[in-house]
Amino acid sequence: MRLMTTPHLFILTGASRGMGQSMARQLLVPGHTLLCISRTESPALAQHAQPAGATLLQWCHDLADSSALGPRLEGWLCEQGITDWRSATLINNAGVIARIGPLSQADPVDLAHALRVGLEAPMLLTSAFLRATDGWKAERRVLNISSGLGRRPMASQAAYCAAKAGMDHFSRCVALEEALKTGGAKICSLAPGVIDTGMQLQLRSAAQDAFPDRDSFARLKTSGQLTLPDEAARRVLAWLARPDFGAQPVADVRD
Repeated sequence: MRLMTTPHLFILTGASRGMGQSMARQLLVPGHTLLCISRTESPALAQHAQPAGATLLQWCHDLADSSALGPRLEGWLCEQGITDWRSATLINNAGVIARIGPLSQADPVDLAHALRVGLEAPMLLTSAFLRATDGWKAERRVLNISSGLGRRPMASQAAYCAAKAGMDHFSRCVALEEALKTGGAKICSLAPGVIDTGMQLQLRSAAQDAFPDRDSFARLKTSGQLTLPDEAARRVLAWLARPDFGAQPVADVRD
């Protein structure tokens, strides 16, 4: 089913909570169409969309099963007219932390789930997005939400660190590929800083013997160094809107 033409299209994963939900709310403004992909719908976003004058679609999908999601997204994008949009943006925000502990003690199912959500899904969705929008007149951007842990190793965080490091590096590769095209997409893998979300709570609540850096994360909370989700979302979206977006395929919002 075709949508009414609106100037700006955003596709956002992990929009049902944390910084993702904050980004979604801030993107719901007149002239925007927002497609959110999460495991569950957000009634709060639906209530916010109509008075905001924005178009909201919510797809319920577990990103651990992204093999079916990529074709669905590609098909939906191909139904849209290539001249209908002024811009089209994919934001790969969803991520999970595997059970905290050494890799030698990792549960295989849990480990595979973390890597599928954190790395496989962003790669498959980016591939589908770029393929479906190739030839669009719209400015196209891909924003990958990375982490400082993709650039700094940490014990008991092998899966998360590996997923974010992979996200950084595939972004570098895609930037090289798109630079060879006329009107190629811009891509950036952006670390958003330390944010006061459930993920931070999970880290500072871990057992000390399973996570040697637990106290460091606890101090971030007690010393007031965590950014609230709304402010973190504002900073990330401001980076996305920069005229030089993509000049650095791997960046940190604090730079």
